[in-house]
Amino acid sequence: MSHATAHPLADQKVVLERGPYAGREIVIEDWWDRVAGRSWMDCDGNPVCLKYAVMSVGAPIDNEVIYGKFGGFGELVHATWLADCAVAA
Repeated sequence: MSHATAHPLADQKVVLERGPYAGREIVIEDWWDRVAGRSWMDCDGNPVCLKYAVMSVGAPIDNEVIYGKFGGFGELVHATWLADCAVAA
């Protein structure tokens, strides 16, 4: 696991500014490696990780990946998609 502490925006609703979900609100749970106990790249067959692998084209291939929810659906987003994001009202 590469993140020893929770994501600084854990349990907050934020608006993504970049990536395929730009403009959407997400509730941040935590870094994916803290949620799953391993890298998203090691989660063979996990549908959330598989979807992220497809959606993250152009994002860095690293473990700066965050798990959050759009409504009731869990998704992975890259940390760079949150950069300079505003906390939603």
